[in-house]
Amino acid sequence: MSIIKKQDFIDSVADALQYISYYHPLDFVQALEKAYHKEQSQAAKDAIAQILINSRMSAEGHRPICQDTGIVTCFVKIGMQVQWDSDLTVQEMVDEGVRRAYNNPDNPLRASIVADPAGARKNTRDNAPAVVHIDMVPGDHVEVAIAAKGGGSENKSKMVMLNPSDDIVEWVLKTLPTMGAGWCPPGMLGIGIGGTAEKAAVLAKEALMDPVDIHDLIERGAETTEEKLRLEIFDKANKLGIGAQGLGGLTTVVDIKIKSAPTHAASKPVVMIPNCAATRHVHFHLDGSGPAELTPPKLEDWPEVTWEVGENVRRVNLDTVTRDDIAQWKMGETVLLSGKLLTGRDAAHKRIQDMLNKGEKLPVDFKGRFIYYVGPVDAIGDEAVGPAGPTTSTRMDKFTDMMLEQTGLVGMVGKAERGPATVESIKRHKAVYLMAVGGAAYLVAKAVKKARVLAFEDLGMEAIYEFEVEDMPVTVAVDAEGNNAHVAGPAIWQAKIEELDAALKG
Repeated sequence: MSIIKKQDFIDSVADALQYISYYHPLDFVQALEKAYHKEQSQAAKDAIAQILINSRMSAEGHRPICQDTGIVTCFVKIGMQVQWDSDLTVQEMVDEGVRRAYNNPDNPLRASIVADPAGARKNTRDNAPAVVHIDMVPGDHVEVAIAAKGGGSENKSKMVMLNPSDDIVEWVLKTLPTMGAGWCPPGMLGIGIGGTAEKAAVLAKEALMDPVDIHDLIERGAETTEEKLRLEIFDKANKLGIGAQGLGGLTTVVDIKIKSAPTHAASKPVVMIPNCAATRHVHFHLDGSGPAELTPPKLEDWPEVTWEVGENVRRVNLDTVTRDDIAQWKMGETVLLSGKLLTGRDAAHKRIQDMLNKGEKLPVDFKGRFIYYVGPVDAIGDEAVGPAGPTTSTRMDKFTDMMLEQTGLVGMVGKAERGPATVESIKRHKAVYLMAVGGAAYLVAKAVKKARVLAFEDLGMEAIYEFEVEDMPVTVAVDAEGNNAHVAGPAIWQAKIEELDAALKG
């Protein structure tokens, strides 16, 4: 029998969440390195390079890989012979560990959890509560698998109740392109099959805790139904040409993870949950001898990847840029932004909409300005701002026509694709949409030299800031003519992959 002390469990959870905020799992880094060397699409290769550079910088600086430091999911397997020395439940101990981790002054993590989700949506300010799954298992120790899951990838989760005779692979290949790039590929897909609807979802999430080992499976060959499905989906998903950040390329997924459970004879529930380029999870055991010891990886285990802007890069001064200048920018161009850049996300846009509807004067003049869809991590030390990567732009689609029409905004910066109506609005207003790399938040933040809150301070990380940036790297995703990189890129690379396959088959 083992006695697990309350403090040991809380400390282990807190330490694990700090650990995964700045350390990618090395198996995931190695998978990204393979994808980088294999990639032939320059846009996708550049994106993967930025993700890998950001990963190393975060490991060195002990700062978050992504500004979205996630909702905590914790799988706790408790041995039947374990005894607790605690006056708190397992849920309460996990939540206390979350509070301590996210309020750590040496590396504060962004509080993203809101209570009353169907109503006031008020931020809990400490990222608690966590989502905790508890299993009783044989043995005398406690096993914990803990992850911090970003909203961009979690929002792309898909669920279906298939007929028993329906093809799972067919559903995945039909569904994956509809998820867009908001889940920040390249990453992993966790797929849960069987049980009931909620069981399939838990299986899919737990599958994402497994190590990246698809290349080992390819070498030894599939033996089980799940392994055969993994290989088939891995191959066919990458042939869709979606690529890194949805820009088109050879690698969309670095692994497929599948767990299954017996189900009703009339049912085939399937849930697919993506893990983004900021994959963060760790496992630890407690046996009563003290808190878990997490060994830091060695920095030399990260690949030596560099990223240099091309000769045709366009340098832009945001303080003097005009609509005539913007009209010259072309889809796919790399642009380096310098000058004053506004920020704003969902809550700020909703408040702007309400103010305009009431005829109230806005606290910020958007005319001729660019807005960056971001909710940064709090700064520490001499930082101007903490990690500040882009959030998913499609959430702002409902506000875009209003912003372009009524405020005079000329440009937007975010991640992933825009909807067809938004692309038409951008074209109609001769505006532009620029894409920053999701999963490179610490790298992007290094381009921010000053930051101050201009409006809506009560919204916390969703307030409107003004950043002063220097050489912030972005890609023209939708130009003033409505040309769209997230449509053109995957289409081009899907065709190229088909040509490559045909050539190989001779």
